[in-house]
Amino acid sequence: MKNARVFSKNKAMSWRVRLSLVLLLILAVVIFSVTNSLLSDRFTETTRNRAELRLALYSGNLLSELRQNAIVPQLLARDPTLIGALNSGDYSQSTQRLISFVEEIGAASLVLLDSDGRTVAATNRNRLGESNRNTAHFVNALRGQGTIFTVEPREAGGFIFTYSRRVQSAGKVLGVISVEVDLQKFERAWAGISDALIVTDSEGAIILATEPRWRGRMEAEALTREDPQSAIERAIRATSDWTTLPPDAYMKGEAVMRLENRIAFRGWRMVSFTSFTSVRERVNGVLALEIMGFAILLAFAFYSLSRRTAFRLALFQRESAELRALNLRLQREITERERVQETLAVAEQTLEQSSKLAALGEMSAAVSHELNQPLAAMKTYLAGARLLLNRNRPDEALSAFGRIDGLIERMSVITRQLKSYARKGAAELSAVDMGLALASSLSMMEPQLRQRQVEITRIIPDEPVLVMGDGMRIEQVLVNLLRNALDATKLERNPQVEIILAAGETATLTVRDNGPGIEDKDRLFEPFYTTKQAGDGVGLGLAISSGIVNDLGGRLTARNGQAGGAVFEMQLPVLAEEPFEKGMSEENNRQAEVSASD
Repeated sequence: MKNARVFSKNKAMSWRVRLSLVLLLILAVVIFSVTNSLLSDRFTETTRNRAELRLALYSGNLLSELRQNAIVPQLLARDPTLIGALNSGDYSQSTQRLISFVEEIGAASLVLLDSDGRTVAATNRNRLGESNRNTAHFVNALRGQGTIFTVEPREAGGFIFTYSRRVQSAGKVLGVISVEVDLQKFERAWAGISDALIVTDSEGAIILATEPRWRGRMEAEALTREDPQSAIERAIRATSDWTTLPPDAYMKGEAVMRLENRIAFRGWRMVSFTSFTSVRERVNGVLALEIMGFAILLAFAFYSLSRRTAFRLALFQRESAELRALNLRLQREITERERVQETLAVAEQTLEQSSKLAALGEMSAAVSHELNQPLAAMKTYLAGARLLLNRNRPDEALSAFGRIDGLIERMSVITRQLKSYARKGAAELSAVDMGLALASSLSMMEPQLRQRQVEITRIIPDEPVLVMGDGMRIEQVLVNLLRNALDATKLERNPQVEIILAAGETATLTVRDNGPGIEDKDRLFEPFYTTKQAGDGVGLGLAISSGIVNDLGGRLTARNGQAGGAVFEMQLPVLAEEPFEKGMSEENNRQAEVSASD
């Protein structure tokens, strides 16, 4: 009877153990399935986002390189030295001049062709004398009026990307200037990445690729020529199978993603193929941890349900004592960490207060720096008005007072702009004529120009050069550049400042002086960096100007000129041609009034 009760008790316990194991296995399968689905989708989306970001970065770099070289033929076609060489037929110095331009421009090569297509000057001396009479970049440049972009096959494989423009003087075509854009460097850079990349033209032909054999072919044709076992073929095949798989068939870890991005240049497109291998590995890693956890849980269940000897019970008690000791140590560590966190919070508060004091000091210095110029001009106008009143010339004195009123308004705008500079607030933009902004800035600098007797040379196109921006902030940048040019020529016997405004892909305003040049170009745009004497400046002008230009979508650069002096270039996006009478009426009328009064 006793044996029967023991047997019945053991049988009941065995049934409960089996039921517990079955429930545990079902729970494990459900958790594994949900985890696998969620993590696969999440890691897949992360991989897609990173691939899209890389594709946008590569597309932006390629477009930037193309736009950077687009303005070069227009500038070189106006070079008087090259025009004189084509007129005289003396090309002894032309090659050396082109070589000097390459170092400054960064193009792959520069070539000067005469009217017959013969290479008369080139940065690659091996090309001198070769005939380009039938090449597309020469023929199209002679026929066209502006800069021509051509893509021509290279004999050694690949393509040659060229900007060309005809050189003419007095209505006569003298030759063609050709600029080769080095896009092969992007293929060399892509060779070290895990993605496969191709760039196609408007007709779908591949012109750049990580696989050299793809160049010149359509995408479908290039992929069919690959070994079926290659990574890219498996990628295309796996990509087409994703949508046909049921949700619980997880093949994404071995698939490849195809992404496409349009390049805003002549209908070009960039396509990338990104592997999903890391997705499967990361998901498997998490699943392995979960399996380990369930295995430990299962082992603990067996351990709890089975009856052990007294020795095992004693061992369990000893392990429990060790766990309690470990818990005490953990509690002490937690207490110590809480104390450290409190100390860290106090330190963070102290650092935050120091940061606020530093920001307050920087804002005070910026206000002093930016208001110094209007105050100096107001002092000059007040002295002139006083003299005009003493001479009984009230009408001219009223004109001076009008300028003082404009300067007071400008000081108000500057203070608002400096607050916006500290808060990074949004500015209201409108159409701005760069020529009128330059005239207004020169009017602002009139007292210093009269006192120093600086020779100012202005080269401005006849047509208005329009950009989208804030007129006051653009004038602020121009005043800072002009003031730096005047300060740089203080010790020169014949101080000269040259101002050039050009319109192409971007509106480019260049300020060149004949001073000593730039010593440390790396730190030039850092706040509080200055080479002036104490009291002459605090080193905030260029830092503020660079921030203004960047906020308007442009860039401000500096370099040393070949003949000495410093060259500052401000580039802003050109405003598209459209009716703009309402958009720029107030700003341009104000600038026109200032220019007329000067």
